[in-house]
Amino acid sequence: MLSMSTWLKNRLPGLLFLLFALVSCDSSDTVPVQKVDSQDRLTEIELEQQQKQELRPAHNTFRFGFDLRASPQEDTAQYLPFLSYLEHATGYRFKLCFTSKNSSVVEELGQHKIQFAAMGVVSFLQAQSRYGAISLVRGVNHMGRAEYQSVLVVAPNSRIRNINDVKGQRVAFGSRNSTQGHLIPRIMLMDNGISLNDLRAYAYTGSHQNCAEAVVSGKYDVCGMQDQLAKKLAAQGQVKIIYTSAYYPSSGIVADNSVPADVISRVKQALLDFDPQAKDSQGLYHWDRTEMPQGFVDARPSDYVVLRQWSNRLGFLKENHSLEPAP
Repeated sequence: MLSMSTWLKNRLPGLLFLLFALVSCDSSDTVPVQKVDSQDRLTEIELEQQQKQELRPAHNTFRFGFDLRASPQEDTAQYLPFLSYLEHATGYRFKLCFTSKNSSVVEELGQHKIQFAAMGVVSFLQAQSRYGAISLVRGVNHMGRAEYQSVLVVAPNSRIRNINDVKGQRVAFGSRNSTQGHLIPRIMLMDNGISLNDLRAYAYTGSHQNCAEAVVSGKYDVCGMQDQLAKKLAAQGQVKIIYTSAYYPSSGIVADNSVPADVISRVKQALLDFDPQAKDSQGLYHWDRTEMPQGFVDARPSDYVVLRQWSNRLGFLKENHSLEPAP
């Protein structure tokens, strides 16, 4: 019998096609086409209520979004078995939802197109400040800590040896709203007296993997990225780590505040009970490469105080932050 990981590898291309076709957050094919009398017009209030009704998930079926981490293929293969666990543990149905290039997980959550999402801290803080999103749990790393770090990496043969050498260089970040791929690297630079104006150039590459590839290819001199992938690449001799940040609260699972309280409670308990290294490991795909390899712990408001302060200082919580053009 094929293992779940082998099954997913063999069928991933077709699986992705089906997922994009059937579970896109922006898909309009779930909305029935109706014949409407041109004289029969809805009031603004009625139109808003109808739109909310159309976005409401089917009974006991919830859509799950995610911040891109590695690649769409890898992330998909990791989340699908995880959602199967949630279905078994809660009795609800979950659909993995892809976010279009013209939107964001934050916006999808605020518009009720998704009800749950795997999010970094920046995305959560934006969703909370704009839409009242609720953080349920935070991921536990390989060391049993619900925290993570970011690092600055360069090419193995680079003359850049420490963070002081970064001034005047070309720096790549991950997604604009990434905690490990943008906010924490910015904190590292600011703590060492380096602002964006001190850089020769900078760009947002969209993911940690793309950021690392920008350095490996020579397009950029420095990449700010998550620690686990960086350590793996460093062990392979592809990059060199020159600076490591302090620890900050890890990514987790967030809920739309319109989800019923009893549903949130059941899902949260299932997340806290999730044991990916023992009883729930069967069928998982490369879960050890995620930011929550040892499961989850409860999320508290106090966890986010420091990063909320930095987010405000650096403009991450501005309404138009994610819409600003990259330089």
